[in-house]
Amino acid sequence: MKLSCLQEHLKRGLAVVSRAVAGKSTLPVLSTILIASDDGRLKLAATNLEFGITCWIDAHIEAEGAVAVPAKLLSDVVWSLPNDRINLALDERTQTVNLTCARFESNIKGTEADAFPPIPTVDHRTPTAVFPSPLLRETIQQVAFAASAGGTRHVLQGVLLRLRDNRAIFAAADGFRLAQRIVALPEPVARPQDLIIPARALNELARILTDDESQVEMMVPHGGGEALFHTGAVDLVSGLIDGAYPDVDRVIPHQRQTRAVLDTQELTKAVKLASYFTVAPSNSVRLHMEPGGDLGPGRMTISANAVDVGDNQGQVDAMIEGEGGQIALNVKFLSDAIAAIPTPQLALETQSPQHPAVVKPVGGDGALHIIMPMTIR
Repeated sequence: MKLSCLQEHLKRGLAVVSRAVAGKSTLPVLSTILIASDDGRLKLAATNLEFGITCWIDAHIEAEGAVAVPAKLLSDVVWSLPNDRINLALDERTQTVNLTCARFESNIKGTEADAFPPIPTVDHRTPTAVFPSPLLRETIQQVAFAASAGGTRHVLQGVLLRLRDNRAIFAAADGFRLAQRIVALPEPVARPQDLIIPARALNELARILTDDESQVEMMVPHGGGEALFHTGAVDLVSGLIDGAYPDVDRVIPHQRQTRAVLDTQELTKAVKLASYFTVAPSNSVRLHMEPGGDLGPGRMTISANAVDVGDNQGQVDAMIEGEGGQIALNVKFLSDAIAAIPTPQLALETQSPQHPAVVKPVGGDGALHIIMPMTIR
């Protein structure tokens, strides 16, 4: 293998695929990045066996070849080089990569490419679903944070993707909260499908996606077991989680007694201030809603009280419909839900102190967040 490429292109490509390099593994090859020539471009690939990322960059290929190189060493070297053309040459006998740039030269010991785990890439099949890149990134950011970070229920560490007609429903839950977003697809899906995609893989996909008008093609082989996302010059393939996801429709309240419409930024500030006065394990804040009258708008009072810390109380103007009342919520779950709202205003809907609270954007983008209540003492 012999090729050359720009340092900035190689640096950018390594930054993308390095997210899939295994941090700790009994398989040394999982700490490497595959470098290979591929139809006149340079292919970079990495995998941790949960998900894999493949990236292609422009390069001048003089001789074909492939090698797996230690990921951290290669990245450290490339990032330290000047913004100039890099020349790469592989000694196939020793599997050593000679790397030169300006007045710098490095030799990096690699391993044979055959030892690198195969990573599926996009083929010429019709995509299972197509998403606009900015919309998919926003959707992942609104949903994936609610997935469980661990525990015995492995399915809750994933995001449920339900494909129906021309709709895609993303949902994640950890037993204490639920996030859901419904998006319209430009084309209806060929057949209904339910997939559980690891939240970690989707979070990495969101980091890859850009704000341009490109499309993301998702492909699911008929045999199942994995989902592949293709955008521009990057592929991400993830294994799917086996199991039955909980019926999220049963969790979503269909009635309300109180609806409060608030300024998103003002509520963010009030909840953040109250969070300084919460302590584990409850970390709860109390929300008290009072309807307005002839003298002015309604208001929501956000309060927190911790014996060893102190107490805090803040008020935010709100348009309140219904009876008013109060509810106690975990402050982190509430903060996460508010942070996922992209609109200037949000709505908080409640039934009683014992029923879940629903947080929605005002303006309707198909998103909602449900938070289980805490006991009010």
